[in-house]
Amino acid sequence: MPRVVLLGSSPGPDAAPGQVTPAALTLPALPGCPTVIGKLHGQLASLDSEPVTIVRSGDAAAHRGFPGSLVETSDLAGDLRAVADAVEGATENLLFLPANSLIHDELIYQITKSKRGALALITKEPREEDENGDVIVQDVPIDEALPEIGDRRLEGLPVRVRARKSRVISVGSAYHAVTRPNSVLLGPLHLHHKHAPALAEAARELADMAHLLGPDDDLVQLLVLGLVRKGVSVGIRGRRDLFFRRVFTPEQAAEALAEMSTFNEDRARLNNAVKGADGFFTTYFVSTYSRFIARWAARRGLTPNQVTLISIALGVAAALCFATGERAGMVAGGLLIYFAFVFDCVDGQVARYARKFGVLGAWLDATFDRFKEYVVFAGLAVGAAVSGVGDVWTLALIALGVQSIRHLLDFSYGAANRRKPPSPLPSVALSVSADTGLRQALEERKNAKTGGIRNLLKIWGRAGRYRAVHWARKMIVFPIGERFAAIAIVSALFDARITFLTLIIWGGIGAAYSLTGRLMRSLA
Repeated sequence: MPRVVLLGSSPGPDAAPGQVTPAALTLPALPGCPTVIGKLHGQLASLDSEPVTIVRSGDAAAHRGFPGSLVETSDLAGDLRAVADAVEGATENLLFLPANSLIHDELIYQITKSKRGALALITKEPREEDENGDVIVQDVPIDEALPEIGDRRLEGLPVRVRARKSRVISVGSAYHAVTRPNSVLLGPLHLHHKHAPALAEAARELADMAHLLGPDDDLVQLLVLGLVRKGVSVGIRGRRDLFFRRVFTPEQAAEALAEMSTFNEDRARLNNAVKGADGFFTTYFVSTYSRFIARWAARRGLTPNQVTLISIALGVAAALCFATGERAGMVAGGLLIYFAFVFDCVDGQVARYARKFGVLGAWLDATFDRFKEYVVFAGLAVGAAVSGVGDVWTLALIALGVQSIRHLLDFSYGAANRRKPPSPLPSVALSVSADTGLRQALEERKNAKTGGIRNLLKIWGRAGRYRAVHWARKMIVFPIGERFAAIAIVSALFDARITFLTLIIWGGIGAAYSLTGRLMRSLA
């Protein structure tokens, strides 16, 4: 569970300390949650029962009476030093949230479950960008533009973040320039505890130069500025179909609450239960409805492991049907193996929707996926012998060998990548105003990673932007959805020999494609 740090000092329209306290904004439509800070504490109780709240002395009264520790400060320098003290020596991940946040529970969950070392919630301006993610302003390339401080505002906050693709590359302040800012950091920041020392160091450095900062400088944005300048990769995500807003007046609170009620948080949670990187068959022929089975199962108390057992039973039943060797048995086996795969997807979706995860469940899911596949191979081979198609055990063993080698390559490559340390990002001193040096270092780092193989990989990566290429790449590797679909369709229409030949040929092509790509990435 992460350690929560609530930031009670945030800039915004009509929000000066001691005048309009974000924590005191009333929420009359929510019985039991009369204030914004009260609602937020209720949401965060399951994450951290003793959060740290950093707030200016003039606003401290509205924060008293809530669980956790209250740290009172007098200025921005005090805020930054309090953050450094709160995170120094942290052994748990950290979640920073402005105390005036209205946010969905599901969004908090998604942010805190991120595997990124650092992740910030941002909103981007609707501006045109080129294929590299650079903003095009009056047809002037970004590298020819002069550094500038973002003086525009978006959602009541200054536009002082430069985001490209999947991460933040530059952040500005009243002192620090950011070239062509295109985003606003909304507030939530999740940080792995390994980066806590870098954040504490940056916060103290910024505190020492607080006289150079301005009243518009947002505390969370300054923290991200420090992380980026220290060479920490800060990933980004948007709100998508969930709600987040920082409110500064009672009128904004009422308006935001009304807008929040129009969002279907349960639907967003259900959609999030479906893995986003699934193959073509799974995406269009299973996940379109399996999520609703998952919600039905979760609401009736079924556990992911129980759903896994249903999938295993359907897989064994499919193998028994195939073993009859009769056409009706082959058709029935095809239907059963399809639904075995459906429930194989449902068990993971139940786990993500109900948030019931366990080592046993993960092991069962991975192990019995292979078991279902191989027992079906045996059923098909027995059925071929019974029906007089001939001895297909050799083909069955070849198909099993191809799949076993592919699984071995997948797991070994994944393990090797997990052991590889990430490439360090360039760092720039916080005392330097312009971000020119940081951008130049990033550009040099990008250009240094060139070469024949790397360029080929980049071209192939860009080709994935086209949907046809994207799905072709997904299908060619012959993932489990496509394999089960091939078994179900081919066995129902033809015989076991054709089924095994399909598995061997497609599986061999997929193995060759995967192996080639991994060799190229390793060499690059």
